[in-house]
Amino acid sequence: MKRVFITGASSGIGAALARHYAAQGATLGLVARRRPLLEELAASLPNAQRHQLYALDVTDHGAMEEAAGRFIQATGGADIVIANAGISRGTLTEHAEDLPVFEQIIATNLTATVATFSPFIAAMKQQAQAGDRGCRLVGIASVAGVRGLPGSEAYSASKAAVISYCESLRLEMKKCGIRVVTIAPGFIDTPMTRVNKYRMPFLMPVEQFARKAAAAIDAGDSFRVFPWQMGVVAKVVRALPNWLYDATFSKAPHKGRL
Repeated sequence: MKRVFITGASSGIGAALARHYAAQGATLGLVARRRPLLEELAASLPNAQRHQLYALDVTDHGAMEEAAGRFIQATGGADIVIANAGISRGTLTEHAEDLPVFEQIIATNLTATVATFSPFIAAMKQQAQAGDRGCRLVGIASVAGVRGLPGSEAYSASKAAVISYCESLRLEMKKCGIRVVTIAPGFIDTPMTRVNKYRMPFLMPVEQFARKAAAAIDAGDSFRVFPWQMGVVAKVVRALPNWLYDATFSKAPHKGRL
């Protein structure tokens, strides 16, 4: 029986992953800011009484450490930790009033990923030393982190940092027997993307994404993009010379600013 800890679990990708793993018989630790939504989700899951709920803001590192400790104590450890919590806003460096939004996005998307993983590593090392090769630390990045997008300066920067951070962590954890998996979603049908006012190619239903992401996590893949078509796009844009990338994407649609 897997023990799975998920941040940003109250809606979107996090909730879909919770439903997937609960259907597989896992015991879940679910983190989100809004307790009523967590309780509503948990009540809809198999073995509702078995799941642990933690209503907190992931940028509160003390609260995150406490929640991780309580989950480890309640379940004896964790097999999969998914740092999924994230926010997306349009930001422009030229506007001074966007600086606090930059800071909030970096704190939520990047620093909170570190704070999510950190309390679990010691316990996972012990599990791995005992012969458990199923330990996974999972960072949810984004195709937007492959190359910077106009109007998404903070979001692209935060997700690019998640990709690089998880790669560094993957090398550190390899010798310990802990797999670090980076999942980079393209456009997934969630409340976060439904506010976009532009066309979203290859839009994927969130439940389908959850199934494919879980398969990649179980396999211990180092980096995967879903849907696969966006993986092809990501490889192409990564290889473009700057002059061609700039000419192609300088007029791409912008995310809305607050």
